Amino acid sequence: MADSVLYEVTDGLATVTINRPDAMNAMNTEAKVALRDAVEAAAADTAVRAVLLTAAGERAFCVGQDLKEHIGNLAADRENGSTLTMSTVSEHYNPIVRALTEMPKPVVAAVNGVAAGAGFGFALAADFRVVSESASFNTSFAGVALTADSGVSWTLPRLIGASRASDLLLFPRSIKAQEAYELGIVNRLVPAESLRAEAEKVARTLATGPTVAYAAVKESLAYGASHTLSEALEREDVLQTRAGASEDHSIAVQAFLAKQPPRYLGR
Repeated sequence: MADSVLYEVTDGLATVTINRPDAMNAMNTEAKVALRDAVEAAAADTAVRAVLLTAAGERAFCVGQDLKEHIGNLAADRENGSTLTMSTVSEHYNPIVRALTEMPKPVVAAVNGVAAGAGFGFALAADFRVVSESASFNTSFAGVALTADSGVSWTLPRLIGASRASDLLLFPRSIKAQEAYELGIVNRLVPAESLRAEAEKVARTLATGPTVAYAAVKESLAYGASHTLSEALEREDVLQTRAGASEDHSIAVQAFLAKQPPRYLGR
């Protein structure tokens, strides 16, 4: 991986760190490619049972597109009569968000500072958000005459409702951590000095949990968001059968009867 994104796997937990703190972790091309490769590697690695997505520094989780690089690319497009710059959505942002949302293992985002634009989208794509009290969120897109990308049009209204999502997209503003918690964007709000420890605790707990069941939870929630009750019930039947056939289910039942904590294998 490039230095702009760090990747480490220990004891079933993949830690992905956006590492451009001097640029508030803005996404230039190198960082986008590296982040895409890192989350896709985590999704494909059967040894990985959970992912922690975090960022270096204290000021920002990720402020989205690196506009310094972007403005140069736009100028080149105008000169060449092309629209290659905006292909970053299909080449980078979409694969990143798909990998985060669709991987069959839980993803925890540790949001340490500003999460704006695509950075907001990456945080929303996680299954669980642990957020510093000093963090903030901003859709940002309309502020630079753009529309939502990085899955925000799908994730944000599912968390806070269509009306509030429309408000935040049409009128971008800084949403402080406490308000984000009250809106339902944040799962756990913690002091800045406790963020990394608390996020790692959550992620490592998930990395030692029933991975097959967690994958089924992710799939059922995504499926249920866009299907009828009858269809959701049928999918629950399929997913519950799959979870029930896992070794972890047998381990959990035996541990319950023995009044002992289960030691899951992730399969």
